[in-house]
This record gives sequence, C-alpha cells and structure tokens, in this order.
Amino acid sequence: MSATQNGDSVDADLETWLGVMPADIDPDVEAARQRIARIGRQFEQVLRRAAAQNELTVGDWQALSALHRSGEPYVLTPKELTDRLGVTSGAISVRIDRLSKAGLVQPVAAADGRSRPIQLTDKGRERWAAATKMRTDYEREIFSDALREAELAELNPLLRMLLSRFESEFGRASTMDTLRAD
Repeated sequence: MSATQNGDSVDADLETWLGVMPADIDPDVEAARQRIARIGRQFEQVLRRAAAQNELTVGDWQALSALHRSGEPYVLTPKELTDRLGVTSGAISVRIDRLSKAGLVQPVAAADGRSRPIQLTDKGRERWAAATKMRTDYEREIFSDALREAELAELNPLLRMLLSRFESEFGRASTMDTLRAD
C-alpha cells in the first residue's frame, strides 16, 4: 500500500522493514513505535514552520518559552537557561546575543553582582505568543482533519498509559518539544 492510498509511510515501509528484522518482532509494536517517532518528527516541522514565520529559530523559541514559563518577572540566569534547555553555555550565549539584538530579551542587574540574568521583554512575550498561537493553530487543524473529537478523547488516555509506562522504566520524559535545533 502506498502512503497516499488511505495509508501512511509506515504502511508503505513496514513489510520491507519487518522482512530484515528478527523473526519474533511484533509488527503491531513496531508499527506503533514507528508511527509515534514519525509523528514526533512531524511535530518538529510544525515548530520549525511557526518559528520561521515569526523570525525565530526553534532554539530561540525554546529560550523564550523557558523565560515565559519562569513566570513574572520572566527572568532567568544564563545558567538556569542552560540547565532548562539542556544545551551548552556557548549555545546559550549565542541565543541570548541573538535575542538581545532582536529586542526580545534584555539583561537585568543581578542581586549578587556576578551573574547577568536575562529578562523577557514585552516584544519577546508578544513574539513568543504569536509563534505559540501559530503552532497550536497548525496542530488543531491537523488533529481536527485527522480525528473526530471522540477519537482524540480516546487517544489521549492510551498515550498517557504508554508514556507512563515508558517513564516508569526510563524516568520522566524531557519537557522539550523538539531535539536541539541550533
């Protein structure tokens, strides 16, 4: 079956893939794993599109998101950003510089005089909100085209059970929406 005949890319590839795997592979588990992974990569495309249309990289958007989630006054140190995003201090420095030049963040005075915290500006909050709305609108459109409300309501408990089982085995999943993009 081709991916365009009421199927998807997993339907198109699974038989060939299973043909070269060990004989005891469960085809349903393998198909579900491949679909979940491919959907995750497609969500990354949504992030990239919404970021680019708002003059951001995905990494910049992640930094703005971390600052926004920190709550008022939307301030984090570069070290806190590094820890929350799981990137190097060099990557954070580049992002902070780029976001500062765009007027999306600004340095603020530190109480200890050593660190140089970063604050989300009004312009940064507006840009973050625009990109986030665009992302959620894309996702809502895709979900509503693919699933009825009742199907989505059935899907979430199933995914919750699966994620819970994975987290019991490997620990809490990363809260980042995508792999490091820059």
